[in-house]
Amino acid sequence: MTDETNKNGPEAAAPEETVKTAAPEAEKPEADASAAAPDPLELTKAENAELRDKYLRLAAEMDNLRRRTEREVKDAKSYSVAGFARDMLAVSDNLRRALEAIPAEARESGDAGLTALIEGVEMTERSMLSALERHGVKQLDPTGQKFDPNFHQAMFEVPNPEVPNNTVVQVVQAGYTIGERVLRPAMVGVAKGGPKVVAAESETPAA
Repeated sequence: MTDETNKNGPEAAAPEETVKTAAPEAEKPEADASAAAPDPLELTKAENAELRDKYLRLAAEMDNLRRRTEREVKDAKSYSVAGFARDMLAVSDNLRRALEAIPAEARESGDAGLTALIEGVEMTERSMLSALERHGVKQLDPTGQKFDPNFHQAMFEVPNPEVPNNTVVQVVQAGYTIGERVLRPAMVGVAKGGPKVVAAESETPAA
């Protein structure tokens, strides 16, 4: 009996100790999981910040789209007649050539029929240019101005030491603009041999 008591006593107590020591080990993963779980409030703040950023980006894109659309609509209204206006300028050029082809003697002859014809052609030319101007087409008058390759097309040079170099001294064909764009550059003759305009403009009085 003593053998059974000695045999059963320590061996029977061992499983109980194993169960007791295993319980705290099972509770550790649950404690780690609860400590690693993100804070719901912080998650909400992060989501709100992300949504706000997306909203600001979308608002900026919509504003850019609105401005671009307004600009395109404005350009379409301003330059939609550019092709038609360019064709009408060719008609106006022909009217001007017809007037310039009439000899001075014929003009001064006083013939009633010829005078009426000249007045009719001049009136037609003025009316056409006025109609084009109402649609944003304006004539360039570069005589006496410095040559600008953006608005003028040099056809020849005129030796003239009395005017600054690269000054427009003659207009062969009138130029026109529509809005802020060049519809047709003016064909001009520029002076050569005079003083340089840049040197004259660089001389500024001392303060």
